[in-house]
Amino acid sequence: MSLYVTELRRLGKRRFTRYMTLIGLLVLLAVAVGTFLTNQKIGPEQRAAAERTAQAQYEEQVRYSQRERDACERAEAAGEPNDNRFPDDCSVITPPPRDSFEAQWFLPSTFDFRSNFGETLVTYAAILGLIAFVVGASFVGAEWSTGGMMNLLLWRPKRLNVLLTKLAALLTGVVAVTVLGLLAWTAAFWAVGSFRGSTARMTSGVWQSFALTGLRGFALVVVAAVVGFALASLGRHTAFALGGVLAVGVVGQFGLGVVLALADVKFPEAWLIPTYGLAWMGKEIKLENYDACNFSVSGGCEPDVLTITWQHSSVLLLTGLVLALGAALWSMRRRDIA
Repeated sequence: MSLYVTELRRLGKRRFTRYMTLIGLLVLLAVAVGTFLTNQKIGPEQRAAAERTAQAQYEEQVRYSQRERDACERAEAAGEPNDNRFPDDCSVITPPPRDSFEAQWFLPSTFDFRSNFGETLVTYAAILGLIAFVVGASFVGAEWSTGGMMNLLLWRPKRLNVLLTKLAALLTGVVAVTVLGLLAWTAAFWAVGSFRGSTARMTSGVWQSFALTGLRGFALVVVAAVVGFALASLGRHTAFALGGVLAVGVVGQFGLGVVLALADVKFPEAWLIPTYGLAWMGKEIKLENYDACNFSVSGGCEPDVLTITWQHSSVLLLTGLVLALGAALWSMRRRDIA
């Protein structure tokens, strides 16, 4: 039996892999069900209820304004001190216009597939990326910590071939779960839009945009799996990968954010990894510096803007991938296995 098939079977039979995959799928299911339950389709009844609520809010403001005006006039007639509670001219106390109370503000939450599905792909990629990282780290980390890797190399001494075959088996499983999960995710939210919102205005261009976003999410999951695998192989233990991410993500990023804020850096978010993840999934993200003031021709004050695109994020992802995998391969080739 080939090493690839053996590793693929081992990946599927590992309890940790099954449990983590199940946990990830249950979280995704909870998100989909929660979205279904917290949204509803907008119809004539909902619009009429929203109109009634808007009218009631307007009438309440009319009554409140009248009470305040009457109190102002009484205080003025009695010569009581104003104490800045009322204006000098009581006639200026008037209710806001009726058109300030729009019925759409009081409509229940509804899921518009065209407008909202793209945001759910970010959630999908984040959850699957985390699961892929942990599974990838555990898949090879357990081999090192239990001595399985050393035993395997006794009869298959080609180190790099062994490590890359394990990685290929891991990526096969990750790709299969991610693609099938993405299809199920799309179908689930299409159902949410159909029964609890709207699926109107879907064109080929919109589907193409969603496909590209899903492809970027797929790439993010694959990179997470490879990096987790590479770090665990480099440290020869699952905890090395998990501890490294904890150090970088929590200690490094949080501490770096505090230091940058204290140093009054112009765009501190540009130095944080999550910013590039959001830019990768959303094609771009704009950072604004409100401490700077650029006066426009209209006389307004506009902040400085820094735009980070998915191309910038791709450089970071590719660099991290190459460094992690390259270090793992170098370590596998040069270090003593015993």
